[in-house]
Amino acid sequence: MDSKNYHEDLSHIRSMMERSSRFISLSGLSGVVAGVVALLGAGYAYFAMESKKMEYINGGRFHFTSELVQELVITGLVVLIAAVFSGYIFTANKSKKNGLKIWDATTKRLLVTFSVPLAAGGIFCAALIEHHLVVWIAPTTLIFYGLGLISAERYTLPDVKYLGYCEVVLGLLSLFFLGWGLFFWAVGFGILHIVYGLIMHRKYK
Repeated sequence: MDSKNYHEDLSHIRSMMERSSRFISLSGLSGVVAGVVALLGAGYAYFAMESKKMEYINGGRFHFTSELVQELVITGLVVLIAAVFSGYIFTANKSKKNGLKIWDATTKRLLVTFSVPLAAGGIFCAALIEHHLVVWIAPTTLIFYGLGLISAERYTLPDVKYLGYCEVVLGLLSLFFLGWGLFFWAVGFGILHIVYGLIMHRKYK
């Protein structure tokens, strides 16, 4: 009987340590919503380029007008804001349901660790736009985003790193198929997020 209680106490202690050292309130549904928003954004970007008589998926070199680049950047920012906002809503609801704080020292460490690769990638993308190398942006965003996920894994669910690995591999692969950058972007930020979100929702609901 004492042995049973001992193991239960150890399990409880491990659970408390896990909660205090990792942000475990990430919602799988937020990943699904982010994926859907990304697919909608990719669809809008595709038709925006089509309206400018640009056949994006042809493997050639592209000339992006300043107006089109601005429209694509705004589309990307809208997708990012919508994904972050939906992620916050679902995560806050899950935290409240589980009686956990959404903002604590672990959350701060998670955000800092995750933001460093994203900030570096954002600056790199800004330089690509400045030098009219827009076709490299899709691979760059996938790679830096994946690196951010891999870095942040130590402060959240361990499964996050697998999504990060997939994003990095997809980004590296897209470097060899620049004419298909929008397709890879839609797969990485859209389909992979939906699949990952569904898996996490089922595993941690």
